[in-house]
Amino acid sequence: MTTSRATPRGAAGSARSRAAREPRPAYECDACGHQPPKWVGRCPECGEWGSVVECTLTGPTVSGRLVSSRMPAEPARPIATISAAPAKARPTGVAELDRVLGGGLVPGAVVLLAGEPGVGKSTLLLDVAQQWAAGAGSPSLVVSGEESVSQVRLRAERMDALHDQLYLAAENDLGAVLGHLDAVKPGLLVLDSVQTISTPGTDGVPGGVTQVRAVTAALVAVAKERGIATVLVGHVTKDGQVAGPRVLEHLVDVVLHFEGDKHSSLRLVRGVKNRFGAADEVGCFEMHERGISSLADPSGLFLTRYAEPVPGTCVTVAMEGRRALVTEVQALIGATVAGSPRRTVSGLDGARLAMVLAVLQRRTERLTLHDREVFAATVGGIRVVEPAADLAVALAVASGGLNLAIAPHLVAIGEVGLTGEVRRVGAVPRRLAEATRLGFRLALVPTGCGPGASGVSAPENMQVIEVADVRAALQCAARASAE
Repeated sequence: MTTSRATPRGAAGSARSRAAREPRPAYECDACGHQPPKWVGRCPECGEWGSVVECTLTGPTVSGRLVSSRMPAEPARPIATISAAPAKARPTGVAELDRVLGGGLVPGAVVLLAGEPGVGKSTLLLDVAQQWAAGAGSPSLVVSGEESVSQVRLRAERMDALHDQLYLAAENDLGAVLGHLDAVKPGLLVLDSVQTISTPGTDGVPGGVTQVRAVTAALVAVAKERGIATVLVGHVTKDGQVAGPRVLEHLVDVVLHFEGDKHSSLRLVRGVKNRFGAADEVGCFEMHERGISSLADPSGLFLTRYAEPVPGTCVTVAMEGRRALVTEVQALIGATVAGSPRRTVSGLDGARLAMVLAVLQRRTERLTLHDREVFAATVGGIRVVEPAADLAVALAVASGGLNLAIAPHLVAIGEVGLTGEVRRVGAVPRRLAEATRLGFRLALVPTGCGPGASGVSAPENMQVIEVADVRAALQCAARASAE
């Protein structure tokens, strides 16, 4: 009898697994990721010369393809040995913008500034480019994809923003923009706007998702490589969101929203994302005939000075980022109407106004609001949507409905709950300090937010009264008005 010796299945499987785990040489294109079977001078997939490099294929796979392992361009280092000097911000010369950015622009950082058409984005950035050229010691380059260089020159002349180190160009091609960077070698690049730039090597129309993603990725790579502070102007949709793919906001380092009413001179730059500082700061600007200027103390814009107290007004202190802004709330109670009366707001949250009206109707005896029109607004074009303004809205509505003027030196701070209680809010000491600076002497705050409870002494010349509910706040406001 002849016996045959067969290899056990386990041994064969073990040999195959060892062979799969052993690294083997392979080649991959740096430009497109194609993996040819052997080294070639030109990638057969994308046609790029000199992009095929040798790599090592290991066992793990992604989407059915082996993952490439290669030597990194720079080895990992202990974090304590890495210098933070390259990430130090440089002031732009525009104080309010520096506040939002966290001290200025970081070399190599990419900032996306979005806003509605005509709000003043190009005007602000032209001023920033001029200030950079005058004080940073390096040229600044403004590339406009929407206007000619003559149009930008006229605006710069009106703003007195002419400088020898400020360069202008009108381009719509990414390659031409990169050529200007090679020629000028700027420290600051302003691209207005990213939706108008296209690259022939990418499918899609200018402003489309594919083009915007490709252009932004290329500009981010160039900015990081050359250390150029870059500001990209972005369009917004009718909902106020940044137009284009959502990945656009992830690619950049800072996202800013430029807000403002065309009928008002006030403009706000609001931080949405910031890798170099706080993401909740707000900068205030004022538009005028000669351009735009920073507003270091904008609180006076949101107040109305009356010769005598007027019913239907109350003052609160809103927080915009870390900045306290004293803001006046106005309310007008209209005539009695049949059916559903109107509830109109400007600068306030309509849902919170409806809630405050329901609380006043239920928790007060003398006030009837269910069949009367109510109009509420802020002064100066500022938008206040935080709950801390609820108490001021309630006092303004009650003042207008009862025809009782509130003392002009009183401010009200607090959130109103459905049962009529006044709830705590944040940053009360900072709010009180700002109100005291502007001359207010009496403040109504929620229980537990007074100086004694918070461990902070009351501001000088300021009387702070804690109120538990809306009814107690109305009584305190009535007493202060009678004094």
